Amino acid sequence: MAEEMVQTEREELEDPIVEHEGYEDTESIVGIWGHPLHAMSVAFPVALTFCTFGADALYWWSGELFWARAAIWAAGTAFLFGLAAGATGTAELLMVPGIRIRAPAWSHFVIAVLLLSILGANWGYRLQGFEAAVLPYGILISGFAVLVVMVTGWHGGKLVFDYRLGTSKGS
Repeated sequence: MAEEMVQTEREELEDPIVEHEGYEDTESIVGIWGHPLHAMSVAFPVALTFCTFGADALYWWSGELFWARAAIWAAGTAFLFGLAAGATGTAELLMVPGIRIRAPAWSHFVIAVLLLSILGANWGYRLQGFEAAVLPYGILISGFAVLVVMVTGWHGGKLVFDYRLGTSKGS
């Protein structure tokens, strides 16, 4: 009985979407002079998410009002730049068939939308009083945003480097 369960030859797994029309069509169409806008714009909300957490930590450590003010500016700017990056990424997802057909692209999209909601909540929470908002909830929201930005960034990096999605093939 055990011998029946052992396979003698390894069967190759086939991806069912490989046969789909447009599978190979993964080149970015939302760009400037061949440079993909989504890839260029995601650096800003990612960096500003880390800056918000850093400013919160420095305010907690030093008590300087400057860091609480820096955190609200970083949180708001991260959210606004995140909206711009999200708009370009959504356009790529919906308009390019080779991106739209792949499940990992949708996973990245869902996690990125979660991140945008966290960034918006972080900024909105601080608008009523940026100094009082830092401790304890502001720094916790910022820390959670850092974790989510790392996950969505990892997924986005896998899409670009492993699948070559959303890149420009050159002329």
